[in-house]
Amino acid sequence: MSVYDELLSVQRCLDDLYRSVGRLERQIGRGGPDIRRVRADADHLRESVALLRDTVPSPGQPQNRELVTISDAPYDISLWTDSDDEGLGARDRHAP
Repeated sequence: MSVYDELLSVQRCLDDLYRSVGRLERQIGRGGPDIRRVRADADHLRESVALLRDTVPSPGQPQNRELVTISDAPYDISLWTDSDDEGLGARDRHAP
């Protein structure tokens, strides 16, 4: 199963959850903090999966992957003259 198909399956399950929470709200009422929390969590999950689905291309869409070529040539050392040695501080200063 592709990622897109998995996301569609998750979306269907969340839609079922959303409907179930609605039925539960009608049975026990909307006033309690617990049911409000469940509703908010269900809403948040639906929004999160919708955002995730927007980032995954559907099977008919071309994937937008551009290759970036990284040169094997050494970097110009002058690029690093003002940088600190990682975790050691600046070259001209000493630790206390």
